[in-house]
Amino acid sequence: MAVIGTGTMGAGMAASILRAGHDVSVWNRTAERTVDLVNSGARGSTDPADCVRDADVVVTMLYDEAATTDAAAAFLPAMRDGAVWMQSATVGPAGAVRLADLAGRHGVATLDAPVLGTKAPAEQGKLTALISGPESLLDTVRPVVEAIAVKTVWAGTEPGAASALKLACNAMVATLTAATAQSVAIARHLGVDPALFLQALDGGPIGAPYTQLKGTAMIEREFAPSFGVDGVVKDLDLMIDATDATDADGRNTGAGRLLGAVRSAFADASERGHGSDDMASVIDAFTPPA
Repeated sequence: MAVIGTGTMGAGMAASILRAGHDVSVWNRTAERTVDLVNSGARGSTDPADCVRDADVVVTMLYDEAATTDAAAAFLPAMRDGAVWMQSATVGPAGAVRLADLAGRHGVATLDAPVLGTKAPAEQGKLTALISGPESLLDTVRPVVEAIAVKTVWAGTEPGAASALKLACNAMVATLTAATAQSVAIARHLGVDPALFLQALDGGPIGAPYTQLKGTAMIEREFAPSFGVDGVVKDLDLMIDATDATDADGRNTGAGRLLGAVRSAFADASERGHGSDDMASVIDAFTPPA
Protein backbone atom coordinates (compact mmCIF):
# COMPACT_ATOMS: atom_id res chain seq x y z
CA MET A 1 0.00 0.00 0.00
CA ALA A 2 1.12 3.57 -0.59
CA VAL A 3 -0.10 6.82 0.95
CA ILE A 4 0.82 10.06 -0.77
CA GLY A 5 0.14 13.08 1.44
CA THR A 6 0.70 12.61 5.16
CA GLY A 7 -0.83 15.75 6.60
CA THR A 8 -3.45 15.64 9.33
CA MET A 9 -5.69 13.12 7.55
CA GLY A 10 -3.19 11.19 5.46
CA ALA A 11 -0.94 10.49 8.44
CA GLY A 12 -3.84 9.06 10.42
CA MET A 13 -4.96 6.92 7.48
CA ALA A 14 -1.45 5.60 6.92
CA ALA A 15 -1.12 4.77 10.62
CA SER A 16 -4.41 2.87 10.52
CA ILE A 17 -3.28 0.86 7.48
CA LEU A 18 -0.01 0.05 9.25
CA ARG A 19 -1.88 -1.00 12.38
CA ALA A 20 -3.92 -3.42 10.29
CA GLY A 21 -0.71 -5.24 9.42
CA HIS A 22 -0.08 -4.00 5.89
CA ASP A 23 3.19 -2.84 4.40
CA VAL A 24 2.94 0.89 3.75
CA SER A 25 5.14 3.31 1.85
CA VAL A 26 4.62 7.03 2.42
CA TRP A 27 5.57 10.27 0.74
CA ASN A 28 4.92 13.88 1.61
CA ARG A 29 6.28 17.06 0.04
CA THR A 30 7.51 18.05 3.52
CA ALA A 31 9.50 14.95 4.45
CA GLU A 32 9.45 15.72 8.17
CA ARG A 33 5.76 14.83 8.21
CA THR A 34 6.59 11.19 7.45
CA VAL A 35 9.07 10.71 10.31
CA ASP A 36 6.60 9.32 12.87
CA LEU A 37 5.17 6.91 10.32
CA VAL A 38 8.64 5.69 9.32
CA ASN A 39 9.46 5.19 12.99
CA SER A 40 6.29 3.09 13.23
CA GLY A 41 7.34 0.83 10.36
CA ALA A 42 6.38 2.60 7.14
CA ARG A 43 8.85 2.91 4.27
CA GLY A 44 9.76 6.50 3.61
CA SER A 45 9.95 7.41 -0.06
CA THR A 46 12.11 9.90 -1.89
CA ASP A 47 9.43 10.88 -4.42
CA PRO A 48 5.89 9.88 -5.48
CA ALA A 49 7.12 7.41 -8.13
CA ASP A 50 9.30 5.61 -5.58
CA CYS A 51 6.36 5.50 -3.16
CA VAL A 52 4.03 3.59 -5.48
CA ARG A 53 6.41 1.17 -7.16
CA ASP A 54 5.36 -1.95 -5.17
CA ALA A 55 1.85 -0.90 -4.12
CA ASP A 56 -1.39 -2.64 -5.05
CA VAL A 57 -3.36 0.37 -3.75
CA VAL A 58 -2.26 4.01 -3.87
CA VAL A 59 -4.11 6.46 -1.61
CA THR A 60 -3.76 10.18 -2.23
CA MET A 61 -4.74 12.61 0.52
CA LEU A 62 -3.32 15.93 -0.63
CA TYR A 63 -4.60 19.46 -0.09
CA ASP A 64 -6.38 20.08 -3.39
CA GLU A 65 -6.70 19.13 -7.03
CA ALA A 66 -3.59 21.04 -8.09
CA ALA A 67 -1.37 19.27 -5.57
CA THR A 68 -2.91 15.92 -6.49
CA THR A 69 -2.39 16.52 -10.20
CA ASP A 70 1.26 17.41 -9.64
CA ALA A 71 1.89 14.25 -7.63
CA ALA A 72 -0.09 12.09 -10.06
CA ALA A 73 2.04 13.25 -12.97
CA ALA A 74 4.98 11.67 -11.15
CA PHE A 75 3.43 8.48 -9.78
CA LEU A 76 0.94 7.34 -12.44
CA PRO A 77 3.63 6.19 -14.90
CA ALA A 78 5.28 4.21 -12.09
CA MET A 79 2.22 2.28 -10.88
CA ARG A 80 2.34 -1.48 -11.28
CA ASP A 81 -0.11 -3.33 -13.52
CA GLY A 82 -3.43 -3.96 -11.77
CA ALA A 83 -2.84 -1.41 -9.02
CA VAL A 84 -5.72 0.91 -8.07
CA TRP A 85 -5.57 4.61 -7.25
CA MET A 86 -7.90 5.64 -4.39
CA GLN A 87 -8.23 9.41 -4.75
CA SER A 88 -9.31 10.65 -1.31
CA ALA A 89 -8.59 14.39 -1.34
CA THR A 90 -11.56 16.76 -1.45
CA VAL A 91 -11.43 18.04 -5.03
CA GLY A 92 -15.12 18.40 -5.95
CA PRO A 93 -16.95 16.36 -8.60
CA ALA A 94 -15.45 18.17 -11.58
CA GLY A 95 -11.96 17.73 -10.14
CA ALA A 96 -12.59 14.05 -9.51
CA VAL A 97 -13.60 13.56 -13.14
CA ARG A 98 -10.48 15.37 -14.34
CA LEU A 99 -8.26 13.20 -12.14
CA ALA A 100 -10.02 10.02 -13.31
CA ASP A 101 -9.43 11.11 -16.90
CA LEU A 102 -5.75 11.68 -16.11
CA ALA A 103 -5.51 8.18 -14.63
CA GLY A 104 -7.22 6.74 -17.69
CA ARG A 105 -4.65 8.31 -19.99
CA HIS A 106 -2.02 6.35 -18.09
CA GLY A 107 -4.04 3.13 -18.11
CA VAL A 108 -4.53 3.23 -14.33
CA ALA A 109 -7.78 2.19 -12.64
CA THR A 110 -9.10 4.68 -10.09
CA LEU A 111 -11.82 5.11 -7.49
CA ASP A 112 -13.25 8.40 -6.29
CA ALA A 113 -12.87 7.82 -2.54
CA PRO A 114 -13.10 10.85 -0.24
CA VAL A 115 -13.69 10.28 3.46
CA LEU A 116 -15.74 11.82 6.24
CA GLY A 117 -14.06 12.46 9.56
CA THR A 118 -11.24 14.47 11.06
CA LYS A 119 -7.92 13.80 12.77
CA ALA A 120 -9.03 11.48 15.57
CA PRO A 121 -11.24 9.20 13.42
CA ALA A 122 -8.44 9.01 10.84
CA GLU A 123 -5.97 7.92 13.52
CA GLN A 124 -8.48 5.43 14.96
CA GLY A 125 -9.54 3.88 11.66
CA LYS A 126 -13.07 5.18 12.18
CA LEU A 127 -13.66 7.26 9.06
CA THR A 128 -16.61 6.94 6.70
CA ALA A 129 -15.48 6.11 3.17
CA LEU A 130 -17.49 7.50 0.25
CA ILE A 131 -16.70 5.56 -2.91
CA SER A 132 -17.71 5.68 -6.56
CA GLY A 133 -16.24 4.10 -9.67
CA PRO A 134 -15.97 0.61 -11.16
CA GLU A 135 -17.37 -1.98 -8.74
CA SER A 136 -14.78 -4.45 -10.02
CA LEU A 137 -12.09 -2.53 -8.14
CA LEU A 138 -13.65 -2.87 -4.70
CA ASP A 139 -12.03 -6.19 -3.83
CA THR A 140 -8.57 -4.74 -4.48
CA VAL A 141 -9.09 -1.75 -2.18
CA ARG A 142 -11.09 -3.59 0.49
CA PRO A 143 -8.09 -4.13 2.84
CA VAL A 144 -7.39 -0.39 2.84
CA VAL A 145 -11.04 0.58 3.31
CA GLU A 146 -11.44 -1.86 6.18
CA ALA A 147 -8.33 -0.41 7.85
CA ILE A 148 -9.37 3.25 7.63
CA ALA A 149 -13.17 3.18 7.88
CA VAL A 150 -16.00 1.78 9.97
CA LYS A 151 -18.61 2.66 7.35
CA THR A 152 -18.66 2.74 3.57
CA VAL A 153 -21.21 4.53 1.42
CA TRP A 154 -21.33 3.41 -2.22
CA ALA A 155 -22.22 6.42 -4.35
CA GLY A 156 -22.41 4.69 -7.73
CA THR A 157 -20.21 3.93 -10.69
CA GLU A 158 -19.62 7.45 -12.02
CA PRO A 159 -16.36 9.26 -11.20
CA GLY A 160 -17.20 12.35 -9.21
CA ALA A 161 -20.31 10.94 -7.53
CA ALA A 162 -18.52 10.28 -4.24
CA SER A 163 -16.91 13.72 -4.37
CA ALA A 164 -20.32 15.30 -4.93
CA LEU A 165 -21.60 13.48 -1.85
CA LYS A 166 -18.56 14.69 0.10
CA LEU A 167 -19.40 18.31 -0.72
CA ALA A 168 -22.98 17.83 0.47
CA CYS A 169 -21.70 16.38 3.73
CA ASN A 170 -19.05 19.04 4.25
CA ALA A 171 -21.64 21.74 3.61
CA MET A 172 -23.48 20.43 6.66
CA VAL A 173 -20.28 20.36 8.72
CA ALA A 174 -19.35 23.93 7.83
CA THR A 175 -22.87 25.30 8.26
CA LEU A 176 -23.44 23.56 11.60
CA THR A 177 -20.12 24.84 12.93
CA ALA A 178 -20.85 28.40 11.85
CA ALA A 179 -24.38 28.20 13.30
CA THR A 180 -22.98 26.93 16.61
CA ALA A 181 -20.53 29.85 16.67
CA GLN A 182 -23.36 32.28 16.02
CA SER A 183 -25.38 30.96 18.96
CA VAL A 184 -22.39 31.01 21.30
CA ALA A 185 -21.74 34.62 20.25
CA ILE A 186 -25.40 35.62 20.68
CA ALA A 187 -25.45 34.16 24.19
CA ARG A 188 -22.36 36.15 25.12
CA HIS A 189 -23.69 39.32 23.51
CA LEU A 190 -26.90 39.06 25.52
CA GLY A 191 -25.07 38.42 28.79
CA VAL A 192 -25.80 34.70 29.04
CA ASP A 193 -23.17 32.09 29.87
CA PRO A 194 -22.71 30.30 26.50
CA ALA A 195 -22.26 27.00 28.35
CA LEU A 196 -25.97 27.27 29.19
CA PHE A 197 -26.72 27.24 25.45
CA LEU A 198 -25.04 23.85 25.13
CA GLN A 199 -26.68 22.64 28.35
CA ALA A 200 -30.11 23.64 27.06
CA LEU A 201 -29.64 21.70 23.81
CA ASP A 202 -27.94 18.65 25.30
CA GLY A 203 -30.05 15.52 24.96
CA GLY A 204 -32.52 17.16 22.58
CA PRO A 205 -32.89 16.59 18.85
CA ILE A 206 -30.60 19.48 17.86
CA GLY A 207 -28.09 18.99 20.67
CA ALA A 208 -25.92 16.89 18.36
CA PRO A 209 -22.61 15.55 19.68
CA TYR A 210 -20.89 17.67 17.04
CA THR A 211 -22.61 20.82 18.32
CA GLN A 212 -21.46 19.99 21.84
CA LEU A 213 -17.90 19.23 20.67
CA LYS A 214 -17.39 22.37 18.62
CA GLY A 215 -19.36 24.58 21.00
CA THR A 216 -17.17 23.47 23.91
CA ALA A 217 -14.03 24.10 21.86
CA MET A 218 -15.29 27.61 21.06
CA ILE A 219 -16.04 28.42 24.69
CA GLU A 220 -12.72 27.02 25.92
CA ARG A 221 -10.81 28.40 22.92
CA GLU A 222 -9.28 25.03 22.09
CA PHE A 223 -8.31 25.38 18.44
CA ALA A 224 -5.82 22.54 17.85
CA PRO A 225 -6.55 21.64 14.22
CA SER A 226 -8.73 18.71 13.24
CA PHE A 227 -10.16 20.52 10.19
CA GLY A 228 -8.37 23.79 9.51
CA VAL A 229 -10.17 27.00 8.62
CA ASP A 230 -8.36 27.44 5.29
CA GLY A 231 -9.36 23.91 4.32
CA VAL A 232 -12.97 24.75 5.08
CA VAL A 233 -12.76 27.86 2.88
CA LYS A 234 -11.25 25.77 0.07
CA ASP A 235 -14.08 23.23 0.33
CA LEU A 236 -16.72 25.97 0.45
CA ASP A 237 -15.29 27.40 -2.77
CA LEU A 238 -15.72 23.97 -4.37
CA MET A 239 -19.32 23.85 -3.13
CA ILE A 240 -20.09 27.32 -4.46
CA ASP A 241 -18.57 26.48 -7.83
CA ALA A 242 -20.60 23.27 -8.02
CA THR A 243 -23.93 24.88 -7.07
CA ASP A 244 -23.59 28.29 -8.68
CA ALA A 245 -26.96 29.76 -9.69
CA THR A 246 -27.18 33.53 -9.39
CA ASP A 247 -29.85 36.09 -10.12
CA ALA A 248 -29.38 39.49 -11.77
CA ASP A 249 -28.12 40.94 -8.49
CA GLY A 250 -25.46 38.25 -8.13
CA ARG A 251 -27.25 36.43 -5.31
CA ASN A 252 -26.97 32.65 -5.19
CA THR A 253 -30.50 31.35 -5.68
CA GLY A 254 -29.62 27.69 -6.14
CA ALA A 255 -28.92 24.73 -3.90
CA GLY A 256 -26.00 26.52 -2.25
CA ARG A 257 -27.64 29.81 -1.37
CA LEU A 258 -26.38 29.74 2.26
CA LEU A 259 -22.82 28.97 1.31
CA GLY A 260 -21.73 32.56 0.66
CA ALA A 261 -22.58 33.64 4.20
CA VAL A 262 -20.90 30.57 5.69
CA ARG A 263 -17.80 31.15 3.57
CA SER A 264 -17.67 34.79 4.66
CA ALA A 265 -17.53 33.75 8.30
CA PHE A 266 -14.68 31.29 7.77
CA ALA A 267 -12.81 33.72 5.51
CA ASP A 268 -13.06 36.36 8.24
CA ALA A 269 -11.65 33.88 10.77
CA SER A 270 -8.75 33.17 8.41
CA GLU A 271 -8.06 36.88 7.99
CA ARG A 272 -7.89 37.15 11.78
CA GLY A 273 -5.01 34.67 11.84
CA HIS A 274 -6.89 31.39 12.27
CA GLY A 275 -6.18 29.88 8.85
CA SER A 276 -4.29 26.92 10.30
CA ASP A 277 -6.46 26.61 13.40
CA ASP A 278 -9.42 24.30 13.82
CA MET A 279 -12.69 25.38 12.28
CA ALA A 280 -14.05 26.04 15.80
CA SER A 281 -12.03 29.27 15.67
CA VAL A 282 -14.74 30.64 13.38
CA ILE A 283 -16.23 31.90 16.66
CA ASP A 284 -13.95 34.92 16.31
CA ALA A 285 -15.73 35.93 13.11
CA PHE A 286 -18.83 36.62 15.24
CA THR A 287 -17.12 39.10 17.56
CA PRO A 288 -15.88 42.63 16.75
CA PRO A 289 -12.16 42.84 15.96
CA ALA A 290 -10.01 43.76 18.95
